[in-house]
Amino acid sequence: MTLWFMTGNPGKVAEATEHFSHYGIEVKQFEFEAIEPQADDLETVALAKLEQAIPHLPDPEDMLLVEDAGLFIGPLNGFPGVYSANALETIGNHGVLRLLEHLQSEDPIMDSRIRDAEFVAVAALYYKGQTIVAEGICPGRISHSEQGENGFGFDPIFIPCDLDESGNALERGAIGAVSTHGKAFGAISLAEKQLYSHRRRALAGILAALDSLE
Repeated sequence: MTLWFMTGNPGKVAEATEHFSHYGIEVKQFEFEAIEPQADDLETVALAKLEQAIPHLPDPEDMLLVEDAGLFIGPLNGFPGVYSANALETIGNHGVLRLLEHLQSEDPIMDSRIRDAEFVAVAALYYKGQTIVAEGICPGRISHSEQGENGFGFDPIFIPCDLDESGNALERGAIGAVSTHGKAFGAISLAEKQLYSHRRRALAGILAALDSLE
């Protein structure tokens, strides 16, 4: 079974491949220039792109996946959110850090809370005339400097919350069974990032819903 992932980002394809390969699903990159709608929520954007791409699916028996994600920063009222790609291109990680440089505390727990952020991903999959939508969230905080060269986008400045034994995110500042020990996504491996990944959680929701369709 083939899944066509509509994205120009090879990093996203690598993450999806890592996830779907365990289920015998081959992931291929599908480059299609969809017109991005002006909308305030990720689901509207993802569904609009999916609708535009469906007529161009190489094989009607294959699956088509669109995923939109954003970094929502609490002290910036959710900015950049749905405009994350544009913000990354214009001000970059350094610009985000500059916007938050006045927010810091000697107390690690307080510091993590005043610099709160979360990655949100919405995945929309089309398969044989039906559409599935799922959301994944990864809470965390913004670091004080860029870390590492792994991942892509805002990964070098995002530190995820620790996880409990079941893989659920804990409150910011809490110590869990699974932790990056203060490292941002950019400073850990892809395999480790998958434990926290908002994209993985959204894709897991897609797979669960796909099982019910079959």
